[in-house]
Amino acid sequence: MSIQENQSSPLRPFPNVLGTIGWTPLIHLASISDEIGIPVYAKVEAYNPGHSAKDRIALYMVEKAEREGRLQPGGTLIEASSGNTGYSLAMVAALKGYKTLITVPSKISKEKLNLLKAMGAEVEICPKEAAPEDPRSYYSRAVALSKEIPNSCYLDQNHHLANSEAHYHSTGPEIWEQTEGKVTHFLCASGTGGTISGTARYLKEMNPSVKVIGIDAYGSVLKKYHETNEFHQDEIYSNTLEGVGKSIIPGNTDFQIIDEYVKAADRESALCARQIAREEGLLVGYSSGAVLAGLYKMMDTLQPEDCVVLLFSDHGSRYLSKIFDDDWMTAQGFLDQPEKKRAPRTTPEPAVQKPSIRERVVATFRELAASANLLP
Repeated sequence: MSIQENQSSPLRPFPNVLGTIGWTPLIHLASISDEIGIPVYAKVEAYNPGHSAKDRIALYMVEKAEREGRLQPGGTLIEASSGNTGYSLAMVAALKGYKTLITVPSKISKEKLNLLKAMGAEVEICPKEAAPEDPRSYYSRAVALSKEIPNSCYLDQNHHLANSEAHYHSTGPEIWEQTEGKVTHFLCASGTGGTISGTARYLKEMNPSVKVIGIDAYGSVLKKYHETNEFHQDEIYSNTLEGVGKSIIPGNTDFQIIDEYVKAADRESALCARQIAREEGLLVGYSSGAVLAGLYKMMDTLQPEDCVVLLFSDHGSRYLSKIFDDDWMTAQGFLDQPEKKRAPRTTPEPAVQKPSIRERVVATFRELAASANLLP
């Protein structure tokens, strides 16, 4: 059963939790839209039952593996994941009677780790600094375990094209319908590439002029590969962002339909996620902050008649011990001083013009770029 077919009438009960996957809301970002001067919307994937966009691919990939005979009754689902895909797979497995074994990098948040265990998944933590080809890496361990464990199926979200197919058949059509075909720019964090590539393929089939902007992390190879078609090992270094960037070239990333990549740094992404919560009332994850940071970096190219859609891929509750923890932020050097709290509505605003979100993000970006000798 496809994600689209799972949709029931809102007045009728769903057959199970999987029926609630998809048709997440498109929410107008009022504060950001006012600042930029164009309509900006967020496709908020935290409204999926597993609180992330990965619910879509988990259901789609499992059911495709069943149809193809790669997954047998009572089998074990194996995946290399930064946490969200693993949780979504464990949710699907709980209803379908499978076991779940997830390999994760050591930078995974405590919340994600506990959520995986709560859903019944077995978890193996691998060193985040291990290169993909290193037997200790979470990629290599997933492959090795799939060969060792009888009746197991490695779904391989990085390379199996069922990942991007899920978004082609669901996320893309939803955005097109929800914007009434008016979307002009789609910004999405690029990790495995399934979300951005599948969604972009549908949107560009409907309107080839839609601009697709991939958000990459510093320490990732994707932007450089998009520009040169060459793998640059020297681009790779450790970061704190989760779900953004790669140290490999995923088969699900269709570089031909991504118009541009924009890099987002750890600090500015964390600060943007916190601002989304305080100014838009949406508690979203680390990669969502990176997407907003990316928007600010290319906003000068936008026109008043444009319609921008940002994909916010997961819920901020998965990062309470990281970007929403002042102690963690301070330890990382992301908070030089405590952030100012918004004044109560009954208190008059001081007659001092505060820096806009965009000015704060740009200032942070220039500070980071200057320290890394990236500015002329």
